[in-house]
Parts: sequence; structure tokens; C-alpha cells
Amino acid sequence: MHYKDLIVWQKAMDLAVEVYRLTKKMPKDELYGLTNQLRRAAVSVPSNIAEGNGRASTGDYVRFLIISRGSVAEVETQMLLCVRIGYFTQEDIEATLSLCNETGRLLTTIIKKLRN
Repeated sequence: MHYKDLIVWQKAMDLAVEVYRLTKKMPKDELYGLTNQLRRAAVSVPSNIAEGNGRASTGDYVRFLIISRGSVAEVETQMLLCVRIGYFTQEDIEATLSLCNETGRLLTTIIKKLRN
């Protein structure tokens, strides 16, 4: 199956778009700090799904999916940090957290299936 057909990749793309939407509202002095870090982590999620899907071995694919799952946790953590700092409210990040949760669960499911 092509990676673009995977629901997990589509959700990961939605997550990246949502992170970009939110980070546009962050202070300009964070552009090379937390904004950049959040965007890089968010882009890493669908990118690693795609790269893993394009690899020749199942083991490589699983490894890239695990990296992607780690990036989901990174986005979630950084969003929660943004709330603590006062850049966003909890309500502002609800859609992002929901996408993190859904994408993470889908990644875990695919990883388990590929390992069996």
C-alpha cells in the first residue's frame, strides 16, 4: 500500500498542518526556538511514515514508525509546554492533542501488526 493511502499518514499530515496553523500565533522571538522545534517535530511524523513505507524491509519500516511515534510525543509535550508558558490555552491545543492521540494510536497499531 502506498503511504498516501494510509490513514495514519493522512492524520499525521493533518497534525503538521494544525501545528503550523497554531505556531503562526506564537511570538516572533520564538521563531528559531520553540516554533521551529514544534514544526520540525510535526513534519517528522508524516515524513518518517513515508520514508519507512518506502524502505525495502519491514524492520526498517517499523523503525521509522517508532521514530514517528516519538515525534508525536514530542509535539504533544511541546504543546503542553506552550500552554504552561502562556502562548496557548488548553482549548487552543485541543485539536492538536486529539490528532496526537489518534496518530499515536494508529502508529502503535501498525507497529504491532508489522511485528507479528
